[in-house]
Amino acid sequence: MRNVLEYLEHSESIYPEKIAVEDQDKSCSYQELLLHAKRIGSFLSGFESPGNPVVVFMDKRVEALTAFMGIVYAGCFYVLINPAQPAVRINQILKVLEANSIITLGDTEILPEGVEFSGNLFDYHEIIKTEIMEERLKLIRDLSLDIDPLYCNFTSGSTGVPKGVLVSHRSVIDFMEYFPSMFGITGEDIIGNQAPFDFDVSVKDIYSTFKMGATMVIIPKKFFLVPTQLLDFLCERKVTTLFWAVSALCLITQLKGFTYKVPSRVNKVLFSGEAMPVKHLTIWQKYLPDARYVNLYGPTEITCNCTYYPVERKFESHETLPIGKAFPNERVFLLDQDDKPVTEKGRIGELCVSGTALALGYYNNPEQTKRAFVQNPLNTHCLETIYRTGDLAFYGENGELCFAGRKDFQIKHMGHRIELEEIEAVINSYPLIQRACCVFDEEKSRIGAFYVGEMEGREISVRMRESLPVYMIPSAFYPLPELPVTANGKIDRKKLLEMCKGK
Repeated sequence: MRNVLEYLEHSESIYPEKIAVEDQDKSCSYQELLLHAKRIGSFLSGFESPGNPVVVFMDKRVEALTAFMGIVYAGCFYVLINPAQPAVRINQILKVLEANSIITLGDTEILPEGVEFSGNLFDYHEIIKTEIMEERLKLIRDLSLDIDPLYCNFTSGSTGVPKGVLVSHRSVIDFMEYFPSMFGITGEDIIGNQAPFDFDVSVKDIYSTFKMGATMVIIPKKFFLVPTQLLDFLCERKVTTLFWAVSALCLITQLKGFTYKVPSRVNKVLFSGEAMPVKHLTIWQKYLPDARYVNLYGPTEITCNCTYYPVERKFESHETLPIGKAFPNERVFLLDQDDKPVTEKGRIGELCVSGTALALGYYNNPEQTKRAFVQNPLNTHCLETIYRTGDLAFYGENGELCFAGRKDFQIKHMGHRIELEEIEAVINSYPLIQRACCVFDEEKSRIGAFYVGEMEGREISVRMRESLPVYMIPSAFYPLPELPVTANGKIDRKKLLEMCKGK
């Protein structure tokens, strides 16, 4: 197998009339999706050469997913740009891509003022009228390789310019050959998509659906602001499976959503993106005791996830969930500051990953690619590329990997090296605190703690002294009705830092 379209084609051959994907307004069968994708691919093949990027300028919806598959039929790779992004960022992404073609929804989603683009703008509704050119599509497929790029997701860059993480067919196939069967995902499942389509968590939604012949339900973003509507939607659509960001799960528990309604058909809850507060997980376990819970870890650069930890017991509030062990065909290990292996329990090292799942690098950015994707220093005999995640971890008592924060969340304060996550873990353990996040203002040399909860800052500070040294106690506490999150559902630490500096 060398092309992800084989997943779609196989499921279409078995379940042509079955709903493949639906959003709030419409649905699409496997047969319809396949036909529209082939029409889009036939059209694009007259304008684009295989290997080129094609932009989909849409919010997540049925048409966006269909456009992705059409782009793949043309031998190109897809890049979703959310119309809600500011024009400056859109221009940065387009400059990196040097793309010639953008697919839009015509009058409903057009390029906003300030976006600079002189290439082809194609209306989705028009190009799906194209006649299918089977011979041309077959030729493109015959010449394709599994290392051809499939998609590019843009993440923030340290230089201020977004980095495009380029992922191949082979990396997705490698991950998907294990992932669904490991967690009991079948064609009977209804997968509730939370992640934006420009975030790699959605890759699990999309390709688990296509591989297993399941149905994917795209949950509108606005529902994640109103838990009652979100829970109504999950129940009405009979959703069984969630691959969600931690913040999305915490939204329901933080606002006591389960006292309104329990989505009783949900039987698999797989979460990632940041550390899951134990108290929130415990609430999910209480209301959905028979569901399977899995803590997933992995940066965009290694195609979804590289480690997993099945949660098979109740954790105490002071405990931390392990990130577990490596997925099949991935090597995950720790290196110290001298690039020596870290193997003993409790000692922190940088988490590094090797294997087919590694991305192709950062598109049109060889310098940053060379810094992050490097030769394994432990292998001096042959070429072995690893990705240095910048994440810190250690081996716990049972030999499982445990997340210990980011290198860039490691601060130096009052002469001490401090992990902000360690401070957050203490605050999050308090029963009256729902969620907390800490930032470090270097100019003022102070730690600021933002939190949602029913404690006064002075009360939190006094209690923290029971378990942390004085130099780790935040000097300022800011209660908020809710913590801001990024488009990908993670806590927006950059915004919190700006708020901290402004106080």
